[in-house]
Amino acid sequence: MKIAAVCLAAGQGKRMESKVQKQYLLIEDKPVLYYALKAFQDSPVEEVVLVVGAGEEEYCKKEIVDFYGFTKVRAVVAGGKERYHSVFHGLQAVTEADYVLIHDGARPFLTQDIILRCIEGAKEYRACVAGMPVKDTIKLADNEQNIESTPERSRIWMIQTPQAFEYPLIKEAYTILIEQEERGIKTSIPITDDAMVVEHFLNQKVHLVHGSYENIKITTPEDMRIAEVFVKK
Repeated sequence: MKIAAVCLAAGQGKRMESKVQKQYLLIEDKPVLYYALKAFQDSPVEEVVLVVGAGEEEYCKKEIVDFYGFTKVRAVVAGGKERYHSVFHGLQAVTEADYVLIHDGARPFLTQDIILRCIEGAKEYRACVAGMPVKDTIKLADNEQNIESTPERSRIWMIQTPQAFEYPLIKEAYTILIEQEERGIKTSIPITDDAMVVEHFLNQKVHLVHGSYENIKITTPEDMRIAEVFVKK
């Protein structure tokens, strides 16, 4: 069984309020992106496709992939306009696989346990995502920011990455999405993660596996301060 991974590092990181893109900011003298790639390097994943911003391919290959010796990174490709375009580019660059993990490079605290749970989840359920039950009470608001309803907390999860799938399944779902877009057919829902693509286009159920409360996504300056604490720990 060949397992591949698509690591996404093409985001602009506008909420970071930094001239340096968040995936290249340093945590303990190493870029944020380093940590996710290191986790995949040490895992059963055999092939990694790194998706970066257009024009950053050579920089990432030389300064991150080659510099840190990430031999499992077999391709560095340019991302697209939206996240789902970048995922599709990454999936196209995978040299055939049985399963694929899709991960945000801005989540540096990926562990071997999470990777293994995602792999096993994909094998058993065809599609799974890492996540954690929410700790807080969640409120749904109306258009005027009034509380509309309070969903049952025990059923609400914070969704993370990796998200793992049978490779043919996720590639088929993304191909349908992109082909419909090219024909001018607008998707009825905003695509914000990979699970939504197989749910919407293939009616595939997606299983939840535990990630970690430390598996945070670096999005704002506050997240960098938290990351420094996690790395030191």
